[in-house]
Amino acid sequence: MQTSLRTLRIPTLLTFFVCVVYVPSSYSVSPDEEKVAKLQTDAQRGTIKAELELAAHYVTGTGVPQDASLAARWYEQAARSGDADAQNQIGHFYQIGFGVPVDLARARNWYQLAATSGSSSGKLNLGTLYLSGLGVPKDANFARQLFEEAANRGNGTAAAYLGVIYYLGLAGPADMATAEKWFERGVKLHDPIAGYNLGSLFSVTPNHPQDFRKAVNLLRDSARVGYVPSMHSLGLLLVNHPELEKATHEGLNFVETAAEAGEWRSSVFLGILARDGRGGPVDRKSALLHFEIAVLQGGEEAERMLRHDLEKLSSGLNADERASISSAAQAWYEQHPFAQKFIVKDPNVAKYFPLPSNTPQGAFYSAFRVSEQSR
Repeated sequence: MQTSLRTLRIPTLLTFFVCVVYVPSSYSVSPDEEKVAKLQTDAQRGTIKAELELAAHYVTGTGVPQDASLAARWYEQAARSGDADAQNQIGHFYQIGFGVPVDLARARNWYQLAATSGSSSGKLNLGTLYLSGLGVPKDANFARQLFEEAANRGNGTAAAYLGVIYYLGLAGPADMATAEKWFERGVKLHDPIAGYNLGSLFSVTPNHPQDFRKAVNLLRDSARVGYVPSMHSLGLLLVNHPELEKATHEGLNFVETAAEAGEWRSSVFLGILARDGRGGPVDRKSALLHFEIAVLQGGEEAERMLRHDLEKLSSGLNADERASISSAAQAWYEQHPFAQKFIVKDPNVAKYFPLPSNTPQGAFYSAFRVSEQSR
């Protein structure tokens, strides 16, 4: 079936450069590099605060090359010293295999230590393991209890996940009203995931009142801190409702940013815009390029969705033109290889990492199917 806006789903950008250069003796060290040098000295001395900050710099690539293994090393060292935030973070790394091999037993142990030390994030992440049955017996009711404890300690993401549990009926009957209350509580705690969830209710959820302006405000706040699903949904809303844009092409810019962050549905949408001539002339080659990028990003699911378009757009090109577009798509993908849920640039917010697909939020994200008509 031909891909159309009616069937489009709704629910970082890490580029590595390797070079060898001659550095003259007059080379000046940047402020970020000076800060990292001091952090390295203090971390080697066992200063926990420095270990945590240095690890965040290695995650974001600020003042140093991005290095997941070094980030994990410094978080684990701080965790072994008893820091609850570090215990939670290294547990997350072991859960998703970021800088260390996937090890669910270690992830669980670190989360338990973090939770015992008073970390609401530790309770949150421990709850995701029990909700999904990852390395532990599946227990949705215990997960809900952990989320409630974390939310009562001010964890907005836990409130968002509680909303997901009630929305999807993961620990009892589905209850949209209770789900919405938890999303609202998460938004009051400034959680971007809760903002995305509540914005989705007001924009695309069947049997829920629609309020596009409210949805845009919620999604814009969420996107501002780098949550990629919000960028994607916000971009589509604004493209279809340009009267809500704050600046020309604001919606398109959000979609492009989400595509660069690895969101394949954003690449599909860009292809549709080019294919149908929305916002400019019809550009079949550009459409094919975006669709091929989407397949590289989304794999079999994207390929199944786009098979008809790929065949139709390719049929009007000669072999050299098709090869050139495929080569350009591969080159673009090699420069944007990582699919992330958060775009992290600031070490101060480096706690936001790509969410595992098996979290309750991942299930919620996959639950929405948005058409142009529902906008």
